[in-house]
Amino acid sequence: MIVDAHAHIFSKVSGLVATGPARGLGYGRAAFGSQEVQLLPPFNRKTTYTAEMLLAHMDWAGVDKAVLLQGTAYGDCNRYVLVALGRYPERLVGAAFLDPWDADWRNVFAMICASPAFRAVKLECSEATGLCGIHPEARLDAPGLAWLWDELERRRLVLVLDLGVVGSRSYQTHAVRAIANAHPDLRIVIAHLGQPNPAVEADPKRWSLWQEQIDLGLLPNVWFDNAALLTYLPGEDYPYPGAERYMRLAIERIGPARVMWGSDQPGLLGHATYPQLVRLARLHTRFLPSHEQAMVLGENAAQVFGC
Repeated sequence: MIVDAHAHIFSKVSGLVATGPARGLGYGRAAFGSQEVQLLPPFNRKTTYTAEMLLAHMDWAGVDKAVLLQGTAYGDCNRYVLVALGRYPERLVGAAFLDPWDADWRNVFAMICASPAFRAVKLECSEATGLCGIHPEARLDAPGLAWLWDELERRRLVLVLDLGVVGSRSYQTHAVRAIANAHPDLRIVIAHLGQPNPAVEADPKRWSLWQEQIDLGLLPNVWFDNAALLTYLPGEDYPYPGAERYMRLAIERIGPARVMWGSDQPGLLGHATYPQLVRLARLHTRFLPSHEQAMVLGENAAQVFGC
């Protein structure tokens, strides 16, 4: 079974980042504040990635299931994701979007909990495109958030975190360790394998910070996905050997049971087609015996997210 532990859908780009509003510009382009990017290939006139587009890609690439995550850049897609989960419950698992530094966040959380379709809650904490850019004071260890971790644990919802760039304000490893230790039944997934890259590796202080974050995977309730790993490798092209190297380094520290494959599509479709991303997933885990490779490619995600 192949499970994509990190995928996105959105009916439109209508979010917010540190530099301003995010909006779709058509034919795959989007503006994040004043910056324009080619967010996804120019599939169609409107910059969108629907549940049906995702499922067609999954069928094309032979992927069985996908976990839908959300973030501030795409905007609050809770209702759209909820509809998709209702239509395709055998293929899709969903995480709700939550901003716990918004004044109305407890009412939003109540709405999330009212629907059993959501299996997780995602906090996009990164500075560039996430909550720590919108709320500079945001701290995961703030006393006011203790209630949230208690409720997630009690309701058996997975907590997914994007902690951003190594060494940034959002890279709150110590806070996550404290949350994980205080809530042993709360499953925590950290996205993007902690964002290793050659510049971080060349800086002993930041490399130590990455290793410290990866070591969270030694805790029994913390996992990592490796989504978008190849985008942190400037100068590399297909088949991105650096991505295999960072996978090996992480798995050597915490073991194959703590890492899961994720694509981060549709943003990664500008780097490779979805079938190519699946082939890369197999290629970058070829150093593992087959039963451990199967864990990374799907079994771990199925266990964590209950799919």
